[in-house]
Amino acid sequence: MGPPPESVGKGTYVQRAHLYSPRATKEKCLASTTYTAEATNYDVRVLLRFPQRVKNQGTADFLPSRPRHSWEWHSCHQHYHSMDEFSHYDLLDATTGRKVAEGHKASFCLEDTTCDFGNLKRYACTAHTQGLSPGCYDTYNADIDCQWIDITDVQPGNYVLKVQVNPKYIVLESDFTNNVVRCNIHYTRRYVATTNCKISQS
Repeated sequence: MGPPPESVGKGTYVQRAHLYSPRATKEKCLASTTYTAEATNYDVRVLLRFPQRVKNQGTADFLPSRPRHSWEWHSCHQHYHSMDEFSHYDLLDATTGRKVAEGHKASFCLEDTTCDFGNLKRYACTAHTQGLSPGCYDTYNADIDCQWIDITDVQPGNYVLKVQVNPKYIVLESDFTNNVVRCNIHYTRRYVATTNCKISQS
């Protein structure tokens, strides 16, 4: 499994939004300061948004970690989620490596969004069959709910965006060394500049 580095870097941007959506709240995609008694629906959150495009670079199907009878219907997304944690998203201090913010979609629906030439799409985001075929991609656009890190409490500076697929190694793979992408992030409250996205082993 591997997220192509260029797909993360090209689509990263900052959004400011009055955000307290039921979906984001239920899946705990926002910073902890969102869930205090003082927080209101009109508070502005600052979101670091980025796409994720995961490719199955192996020779076998990547299948959900949970049996089909335990998949959860998400009314907000209007589909079943077959994995609890498919990816982790972290923002790290560029100097110390300390985690300054985190956010991950709590669960995922696996499907063949697109495939390389010669590979057929076999999995869809349904109640019956989910997975990722060899040579195919599962794509999450930057504008969907929870495809972000909440950086409301983060100061301007230099950081590293870390995206890790199959972070707890729950699904067996032939190669775990291509599951992490790191990008350099320069944040100035108004915008982010994303550079040097590359595969990392940790």
